[in-house]
Amino acid sequence: MKSLSHSEENYLKEIFHLSGNNENRVATNALAGRLNTKASSITDMLQKLADKKLVEYVKYKGCFLTETGEKIAVQIIRKHRLWETFLVNKLNFGWEEVHDVAEQLEHIESLKLIDSLDHFLNYPKFDPHGDPIPDKEGKIEYRKSKIKLLEIPAQSRVEIVRVNEDSLDLLRFLDRQRLMLGTVVDLVEKFPFDDSVRIRVEDGREINLSKKVIENIIVKFIAKLNS
Repeated sequence: MKSLSHSEENYLKEIFHLSGNNENRVATNALAGRLNTKASSITDMLQKLADKKLVEYVKYKGCFLTETGEKIAVQIIRKHRLWETFLVNKLNFGWEEVHDVAEQLEHIESLKLIDSLDHFLNYPKFDPHGDPIPDKEGKIEYRKSKIKLLEIPAQSRVEIVRVNEDSLDLLRFLDRQRLMLGTVVDLVEKFPFDDSVRIRVEDGREINLSKKVIENIIVKFIAKLNS
């Protein structure tokens, strides 16, 4: 197949994300919101991708990726997350800095380069935000448990395993609070009034977190605390 434009690749990637890993149809309006593009432009692009057998598109009913379209989308995501990992682990970028740079690098076509990058990084399973990195064959190893900190009961010990990378302000806030992936925290108290919480970090610090923050933090439950 002839090389796709960056815009076409971005569409395939966003359709994959919005579809819940290609399990649901994606509405045109949802895609327009995600890409900040007019609905008419979305329709034109979807028709173009349909002509290339990369999406199945029915007017007013949305779209989903074909098998070929899904394979391409997953490989774009693989490249993006490998580059994010390289930038953070090897070039000391902050996790709030890497998304836009990886957006540019994900369009590099050389599979040899990407496979070499994967090998150089020792085949990481997750990127700096905790999202799974597809392997060379396109297989994705999802975490067995995905629990928002918002959903954890008080007096629980948890480990931060993923954060929402869409908000740079959130990433900067967590960086300032030294709440990184792998950090173990105790959820000391929940406040029903506004769904905020108070946590205790391993170094003894206590921090109050808003509902907006904790609904974007994914954790792994470790144990109940002793009463």
